[in-house]
Amino acid sequence: MDDSSLKALLEQLPVFWWEVDEPWQVLERGGGAFADTGTAQRFLDRMRQELSAPGHLPDDGRWQARFDGRTFDVSWPVDDRQPHSRTRGLAVEVDAQADAPRGYAAFADLVDLAPAAAFIRDSEGRYLWANHAYAHLYGTVPEQVVGRCIEDFDAPADADQFRALDREILTRGTPVRHTLGYRRQDGSAGRAVGHRFPVRENAQTCVAGIYVDVTDHLRAMVQRQEAEENLRALRDHSGLACALLSANGRVVEASAAAAELFHLNLPDLVGRRAHTLLAREPDLDRLHRRWKSLIARRVRRVETSAVLVDARGLQRRAQLHLTTIGHSAARARHVWAVVTHESLAHEAHSSLTAAQIRILSLLAEGSSNSDIATSLKLSRQTVDYHLSRLRQLLGATTRPALVARAYVLGILAPRAWPPRSATAAHPLSAV
Repeated sequence: MDDSSLKALLEQLPVFWWEVDEPWQVLERGGGAFADTGTAQRFLDRMRQELSAPGHLPDDGRWQARFDGRTFDVSWPVDDRQPHSRTRGLAVEVDAQADAPRGYAAFADLVDLAPAAAFIRDSEGRYLWANHAYAHLYGTVPEQVVGRCIEDFDAPADADQFRALDREILTRGTPVRHTLGYRRQDGSAGRAVGHRFPVRENAQTCVAGIYVDVTDHLRAMVQRQEAEENLRALRDHSGLACALLSANGRVVEASAAAAELFHLNLPDLVGRRAHTLLAREPDLDRLHRRWKSLIARRVRRVETSAVLVDARGLQRRAQLHLTTIGHSAARARHVWAVVTHESLAHEAHSSLTAAQIRILSLLAEGSSNSDIATSLKLSRQTVDYHLSRLRQLLGATTRPALVARAYVLGILAPRAWPPRSATAAHPLSAV
């Protein structure tokens, strides 16, 4: 069409014209029948399907077509004088009001390609429009949905439910938000949440709906709730001394066993800063450095040794197992701490020297005083002096008692052989 004034006139009328080449590549189209290009393309696709059907095209090239609940008088081709490679078509809507815009055009434009499933049905339950997401729920395309009824896609019980919802919308004339169940393509039960609301189309009130499938979200919520319940059960009934710590080291949650370990009531433990529960010792600086690595997510887990202090001032060495929570944030917000292998609670004593810890390790291995002196290149008198001093510090009168005290006080690692210091960084290290 070369006459620009004619094209401008048709833009104001409920008509649609098009010009295509032989393989149906659209060369030009226009008119005011459709408010968006997506609907216009669907109409052209429908015309192409009808024209390809055997025996469909009448001798005079004119017929009536139904599309999105509307009726069109279609003429094809319009002008036989066009070159053989081009043909023109014209569709005029029957009984349409030229000054009445389609009530759902903006809605259709907004959600046509949205992931939310959307549809429009008339009062008889017939689909006037559906987007791709809605058609996908039924394993088909929008063109196969439009013009068909609810019962063509849903089981009788579901169809009755959906028709009842439509009647509620038409009666009330106001939007309704609700959740509904449906059967997914794989046969599993699905849940969707959304709105239905009235729209005007061709002088009649219809029902529009838009829904989001929340099945996977609800399933994830249930799984998370179950995981949290299992974690609470593990925390409260396993007997493990454990606590959830914030990034700044404050106790957020704790088990009853953890409160008992520190001789505190549980409410008094929650909210405490973790460093107030640790003894001041050289290993504390190393623990602090490893904690910062955890929070910065340079490592995910840390296992280390620390000396704990309870409310009575008694100390005990224990193994700390620290694990960060989650993966999303750049910095960890919480850390679970689990305490294992606690030593016997005792009064604070002077820190042992490296030589004294080596002597205890060799003593626990079964070495004699002479063997210890030879191994450490010390005199026999020096070894005797250290052993005498160790008996005083640890409150042990015999060699077996000295070894036993070294283990129950957490000086020697209970799971290592040959014996070694509980604070040794390497399994074969003596200190």
